[in-house]
Amino acid sequence: MSIFEYNGSALVAMVGKNCFAIASDRRLGVNLQTIATDFQKIYKIHDRVYLGLSGLGTDAQTLYQRLVFRHKLYQLREERDMKPETFASLVSAILYEKRFGPYFCQPVIAGLSDEDKPFICTMDSIGAKELAKDFVVAGTASESLYGACEAMFKPDLEPEELFEVVSQALLSSVDRDCLSGWGGHVYVVTPTEVTERILKGRMD
Repeated sequence: MSIFEYNGSALVAMVGKNCFAIASDRRLGVNLQTIATDFQKIYKIHDRVYLGLSGLGTDAQTLYQRLVFRHKLYQLREERDMKPETFASLVSAILYEKRFGPYFCQPVIAGLSDEDKPFICTMDSIGAKELAKDFVVAGTASESLYGACEAMFKPDLEPEELFEVVSQALLSSVDRDCLSGWGGHVYVVTPTEVTERILKGRMD
């Protein structure tokens, strides 16, 4: 079993009309044994940028702390928040810096630009970026997430429809992966508000 599958995870970010959604499952496990059912995998960087970290739970928390530190330094120096594209480049640089002993994480970055244009991207453990116009997925459930998102995604969804689509895609995908599940955690971000919802899974 790969080290990326040790704790299990499912992450998806999806673009709507001037908004985005980012969602994760809530399981923390050790191989097939479930340890916790309320594990946080999505982190707020600032009001318009969110970061999801799949992979090894310990590395995810370490990487998040380093990124918060770097973002706070940026805020002090520049007196503004980072744009999503800039933040994605920072994550990529930090991962590539450690390429010979990488953080076993696959990040998903989602944010809104100053013009309220949604930005989503994912990368591998050494920072190779993959940009998308519709959705990105990561984690042990990524194969079934690709299929579900491909089937359900429509362009220019309104926030409420986007929540419905991303939630259905996540819940149907984790049912097909034994290393992720136990409900979901969904953020829908628009230029004016952030909606956070907890989903109950089939087994809750």
